[in-house]
Amino acid sequence: MKTTVRIGAQVLLYALFLGVIGYFSTRPEYRQLAPDAALIRVTVSHAAQPEQPCRKRTPEELAKLAPNMRAPLVCPRARAPVTLEIEIDDTLTRVVAQPSGFARDGRSTIYRRIEVPAGAHHIRARLSDSPQPGFDYDASRKLTLAAGRVLTIDFDPAAGGFIFIN
Repeated sequence: MKTTVRIGAQVLLYALFLGVIGYFSTRPEYRQLAPDAALIRVTVSHAAQPEQPCRKRTPEELAKLAPNMRAPLVCPRARAPVTLEIEIDDTLTRVVAQPSGFARDGRSTIYRRIEVPAGAHHIRARLSDSPQPGFDYDASRKLTLAAGRVLTIDFDPAAGGFIFIN
């Protein structure tokens, strides 16, 4: 008798547990985007140009160094910050990313997620990776984004700059 009651209680508790798991696997509904929206993802991982150019050591400086340390050029490791501007239909998003690493000699990484209404958009992307003012890379596109679709804007200097993947 006790064994039958215990097994029945276990079956009841397992069924209740499975019911709770089943309910929460479908409810509440999760929507990543609004039904009439599209998403623009901007992803940049780029090592900018050095902040200062290399300089040549003078003969006096070279004489003061040990023979194994006499490199003729001194090149600072620090890199310039990467400045990214994304303009979507007259709405500007500006991000300045500092280089990573203890000596500021690594890549600057940017990731932005921008939700926009579905439809036609004019998108302009600009990037500066040098210490001089102005932008080194510039790209502009007119795209139509369907509801629920994702546009990825990536950056690859070897491919000429910005890559729009729709």
